[in-house]
Amino acid sequence: MGGCVGREREESRRRASRTQRKRGGRNEPLKKDKLKWKSDYPMTEGQLRSKRDEFWDTAPAFEGRKEIWDALKAAAVALECNDHELAQAIVDGANITLPHGSLTECYDELGNRYQLPVYCLAPPVNLITERSEEDLSDNPEPLTTQKKEFQLKVRLSTGKDLRLNASMTDTIGLLKKQLQAQESIELAHQRWFFSGKLLTDKTRLQDTKIQKDFVIQVIVNQPTPNN
Repeated sequence: MGGCVGREREESRRRASRTQRKRGGRNEPLKKDKLKWKSDYPMTEGQLRSKRDEFWDTAPAFEGRKEIWDALKAAAVALECNDHELAQAIVDGANITLPHGSLTECYDELGNRYQLPVYCLAPPVNLITERSEEDLSDNPEPLTTQKKEFQLKVRLSTGKDLRLNASMTDTIGLLKKQLQAQESIELAHQRWFFSGKLLTDKTRLQDTKIQKDFVIQVIVNQPTPNN
């Protein structure tokens, strides 16, 4: 019996050793220094939000545990709000290990690896601050140009092509409602894509860099009728 207990203890030590190697062998506290990085192109606040939304919407589907992804998102938001103490408490509460004191690479207690892109942790140094409506009121001409309507080409997964009245300041959520009114497709059954990327409801057309005659793809997920 003593031999069995000995083997169990040895196996436990081996598992712990493997986990430590996966985690990087150490755990550092969160660094207070803010990350500095430069985007390949000047990015607006709307584009940054859209990029972050896309990552957080898709990351849990690839690997890792959803509760850990949720904790990492909460910690990232706390860090950007300069609440370092809250961010550290979230990380500790979820048993997340930080080999380098940064959320760019971390591990859960099972040894699963998580990597957060830098754009989820800090804005780029070349971020473009969007002008508010009050600022635009002093010079209404650019706003008039932005709100100029055009015919947006939309291709449904059913094979049907159609056009919607749109302006570059319209959000995808607003356009979904227009499609619902025109084709009776419920909002929850629409998924909009452009250049292979999922567009969130808060994304504005101007953030997608769509041009005239470009086509937006709409996947229609109709519910299966009950037999």
